Amino acid sequence: VCFCVCQRWVSEKLSVESLRDLELFGEQAQGLSHRKVHEDSQESLTSLPRRDTMGSYLPDSSSYDLLAVIGRGLDDLMTVNLARYRPTGEHVAIRRIDLESCTNDMVNFLQCELHVSKLFHHPSILPYKSVFIAENELWVVTPFMAYGSARDLICTHFSDGMSELTIAYIILGMLKALEYIHHMGYVHRSVKASHVLISADGQVCMSGLRSIFSLIRHGQRARVVHDFPRYSVKVLPWLSPEVLQQNLQGYDSRSDIYSLGITACELANGHVPFKDMPATQMLLEKLNGTVPCLLDTTTIPPEELALRPSRSGADSGICEGPGVGAVRHSNGEPSSSAHPYNRTFSPHFHAFVELCLQRDPEKRPSASSLTGHPFFKQIKRWPSEALPELLLPVAPISCSGNSTQRDSPSGLASLESGLSHLEVDDWDF
Repeated sequence: VCFCVCQRWVSEKLSVESLRDLELFGEQAQGLSHRKVHEDSQESLTSLPRRDTMGSYLPDSSSYDLLAVIGRGLDDLMTVNLARYRPTGEHVAIRRIDLESCTNDMVNFLQCELHVSKLFHHPSILPYKSVFIAENELWVVTPFMAYGSARDLICTHFSDGMSELTIAYIILGMLKALEYIHHMGYVHRSVKASHVLISADGQVCMSGLRSIFSLIRHGQRARVVHDFPRYSVKVLPWLSPEVLQQNLQGYDSRSDIYSLGITACELANGHVPFKDMPATQMLLEKLNGTVPCLLDTTTIPPEELALRPSRSGADSGICEGPGVGAVRHSNGEPSSSAHPYNRTFSPHFHAFVELCLQRDPEKRPSASSLTGHPFFKQIKRWPSEALPELLLPVAPISCSGNSTQRDSPSGLASLESGLSHLEVDDWDF
């Protein structure tokens, strides 16, 4: 027994040390032996210009003032801090992971995530500004996204869903990220509202790279993959039928398009479809072709809309058929009726969701082709101009003011109060 325990400790210690050598830590030593997992994917990137997203912030813990704990995760092995970067005064989010307490599998999992983040550079993917090891902790520094995640916004301010135009801006940002990820030869496998972060200036960024998987093997793009994402319990409602089915047919990047359709329903309805179903029932519903939908006057029977809102039957987000004689109007804005779903989304929005949620993955469009869908013709301005207006009365969490005011006890207390509603442990920076 003692021998087995020691053997496991040595194995995990070596795995942790491999993180120190990974080519991710600014000026630290570059490793060669632990990049095999994604080295084949690098071969597919030679035609694309690459910019190093790491190293723009110093890889030194003394360069950061930790201000407030804003979340925890990974079975409490991870602490997320709001911090101030001393050289510029800029506020950042720092994910600190206790490597000594991580299992070998967890360290390998983190290693793959960090390597992928090193390869990616796109304005719609959350950048890792610096990654380094301080004592026995892995520090991952990212920009502070002051609106939090799209899920945070739903939970705190848009419990019955966002407006159609707001959703269009968010979904388009997600599609741009997915187009890039798929072009690079990867499947995201964790597309959902909590992995969509919004900055103070309205920039939409995707995160959640932990479950990402490469289609590239030995320099060739595989047609399908069969790997089931680890630690995927929280993401089951968003996963496509073919991922859940785990059969010989496998799945490809179009599984992300299904998850995008589920996320569109989540943003529009205020909750994710299938949210209260046991996993087995949810799998059967998806395999049998049950299709979630946008909840409005065209998908909820008129007699139910006439009732006082109970958040009951419609909450599954599963269509029972369009309302008889109902006509779709514009933008999904609710009417003066008390029922939250007495609103009408545009035909283009419904058509977009239906395309994404096709049971047959062959019938789902690519991320690239979906960016030209008529649903996005309503977008007339840059997100930086439009999203802050559309999200009103929500305001971004402010880190403004001089550093003395911000970092005083009263300033930090005010900041922590503003951060308290964020479900940071589910952001997966």
